[in-house]
Amino acid sequence: MEAVRNTRSVVVGIKEEFLNLSEVRKKIKALEENIQGIIKGKPKVIRNALAALLSRGHILIEDVPGVGKTTLAQAIAKSTELSFKRIQFTSDLLPSDILGVSVFDQKTGEFVFKPGPIFANVVLADEINRATPKTQSALLEAMSESRVTVDGVNNELPRPFMVIATQNPFEYRGTFPLPENQLDRFSMRISIGYPDYQSEKQILSDVNASTSLERVTAIVTKQEILTLQMMVERVHIDESLLDYILAIVRATRDSSVFELGVSPRGAIALKRAAQAHALIEGRDFCIPDDIKEMAIPVLAHRVVAKSELSLGKLKEDDILREVIEKIKVPV
Repeated sequence: MEAVRNTRSVVVGIKEEFLNLSEVRKKIKALEENIQGIIKGKPKVIRNALAALLSRGHILIEDVPGVGKTTLAQAIAKSTELSFKRIQFTSDLLPSDILGVSVFDQKTGEFVFKPGPIFANVVLADEINRATPKTQSALLEAMSESRVTVDGVNNELPRPFMVIATQNPFEYRGTFPLPENQLDRFSMRISIGYPDYQSEKQILSDVNASTSLERVTAIVTKQEILTLQMMVERVHIDESLLDYILAIVRATRDSSVFELGVSPRGAIALKRAAQAHALIEGRDFCIPDDIKEMAIPVLAHRVVAKSELSLGKLKEDDILREVIEKIKVPV
């Protein structure tokens, strides 16, 4: 419990009982169930999304249209009292359409900054690969430093801050593939996938499906999310587990099947995601399973398989999974 007790010195305005580990688990469980009321049959997807949020990360959702990518982003925002903005990325979208612009005020005789939709807690970058590379790059500073620079002035973004981007992996006409440095900014890449039979039947049976999002109520405050993020940072991770993370990362760099291995930023993202997963599970310490559970969503989009393997239709996820299985797990 040491990691939880240490948080008390830095948290202001939160009830004392919320810092109890069992209360934290109940709060996160309630948040999961709230989102599951909207996204049917996808508990693992929801858990990964919450792990990204609590570890101060960003998500790239790569999936076909109509499976709930936008709905997931809205459900997270509505369940957490966080502000939400949606940006539809198109080929004519400009950086200023995202970041904002300075407008001349005739009354004061000065330029006044009008913030763009990036100034929200949860920002949905819908079909991000349809915008030009120049527009895509407008997100780089925001995702890395939680701020944007306009006309030489630094503007801090609201905290917490999370970008959820979507793209269709099967639609290439009129798209601009995300470069590796942009992909590396996303803590996770996840796929929702089609629902199972029973879940889809439940969706069809829900006569109020069109208004289900409107019925979602916030059960976690913004301040509580900030507290949970601080608690994640204090989840204990043993040195042997840090060695395990490094063994996975270095295996991707030394492997003969990858042209590009995982960056140090990827190693940090895996550590933070594992800490978040541990807290979601109700623990203030990490175990090897936390790392194994987060490894694929955190690392798969950061590696590039050699061309002959790509032509053979082998996915990075499958290749990475085989590499990880060969690494000795600390006991």
